[in-house]
Amino acid sequence: MLKSWISAASLAFTLAVTSFSQIAIANNLPDFTELAEKHGAEVVNISVTQVMQAGNNVSPFPGMPDDPDLQEFFKHFGIPGQPGQGDQGGQEYKSQSLGSGFIISADGYILTNAHVVNEADEVLVKLFDKREFKAKIIGADKRTDVALIKIEATNLPKATIGDPVALKVGEWVAAIGSPFGLENTMTAGIVSAKGRALPQENFVPFIQTDVAINPGNSGGPLYNLRGEVVGINSQIYSRSGGSMGLSFSIPIDVAIDVSNQLKASGKITRGWLGVAIQELTKDLAESFGMKNTNGALIASVEKGGPADKGGLEAGDVITKFDGKAITTSSDLPRAVGATKPGKIAAVEILRKGAVKNLNIGVGEMPNDPNDTAPAGSKPASKAEANKIGLTLKELTPQQKKKLNGKNGLLVAESTGVAAQAGIRRGDVILGLNNSEIQSVEAFNKQIIAVPAGKTVAVLVQRGDNTLYVPIKVAK
Repeated sequence: MLKSWISAASLAFTLAVTSFSQIAIANNLPDFTELAEKHGAEVVNISVTQVMQAGNNVSPFPGMPDDPDLQEFFKHFGIPGQPGQGDQGGQEYKSQSLGSGFIISADGYILTNAHVVNEADEVLVKLFDKREFKAKIIGADKRTDVALIKIEATNLPKATIGDPVALKVGEWVAAIGSPFGLENTMTAGIVSAKGRALPQENFVPFIQTDVAINPGNSGGPLYNLRGEVVGINSQIYSRSGGSMGLSFSIPIDVAIDVSNQLKASGKITRGWLGVAIQELTKDLAESFGMKNTNGALIASVEKGGPADKGGLEAGDVITKFDGKAITTSSDLPRAVGATKPGKIAAVEILRKGAVKNLNIGVGEMPNDPNDTAPAGSKPASKAEANKIGLTLKELTPQQKKKLNGKNGLLVAESTGVAAQAGIRRGDVILGLNNSEIQSVEAFNKQIIAVPAGKTVAVLVQRGDNTLYVPIKVAK
């Protein structure tokens, strides 16, 4: 009897402990109900109409390659008309897409993504209370994917702006938007990383989260638990078109700065140097005799641009710009872009192992982000491969002209360690480590002198782009 009572008491105690543990765990979880109740009205649904020409086999993701995996990579997630929609003998039809946004002023200013309203013929905003308004696009900045639109309304509930700098990895956050057109849908998760640099997105230090973001969430707010907007939901990584727990938001301080400029002048003014940069890898740092990978490596300098006039050269590593430390290559575009054109900026560089200081007058970034000058060349006939597997040929005068008179060597064939490193036929070799190219003979002599197992940095131009390629000389 006593044994049974002890067993029952033990069971009761175990259940009580379990119950209290569950309560404790529950109390440690975030409560999003107040956030939804107080801030849901700040979020709007955006419907965009675009007049299209039928018979053009329009893809829902124009300009994307045919590879379905690449199409899904960082796709912007409005919901456009279906491909091939309306092959109707050249007739016009209306394509509609959906997105989200949020109110930043009581008189009707709304933030969203640039890609949501891009090339829109009509923008319709639907509020939480079901009222609908036609919106005017004040301005859009493709480089940051931020747009400012305006509706004619008053006394609107506006969002509270937070501080993304204070946001911590692991902190709970929530998104409100219209995934697949389902208005005022809330999803939650945590901050996965901060300051994330994405391909072709040099001006935004993205906030990465695992919040479920889907088509239609674009342009919606990312909230912290205090109900403050810390970001604008912009991009996802997806192989299926739906959420995979990798979403990226534009920090709200970046967006507000852009919106203020758009409101004031309808355009964005940024500083500009006129350089192409690349990440400094361990192998490249070793080839330049550096002890670490801090800094932004200059792959090329635009002739006549601010950097060229200020004395910057390909192969320089910028470690400080206007007093700001440059730790990674993505730090430089943000620092330069935030600098007022015309300012003389102090720039600290590492050149051939020595620290130098330059004063460079910052220019104004051209309006067209895709404005690049072509510089290409055709493959040449075979010659003998060198120590790293490159068969090279001198450039013709016409080819040199396309390179603005610079010396270079055309890659006729690429094999061995050069091919493994990514150099291919048709590339133009512009430099080796910190030395310019003089001739095929001189280049090959330099390569022969490199000890086996040592890494060299080869400056390569491919089309409009230049970059350093680290190659480890075979043993």
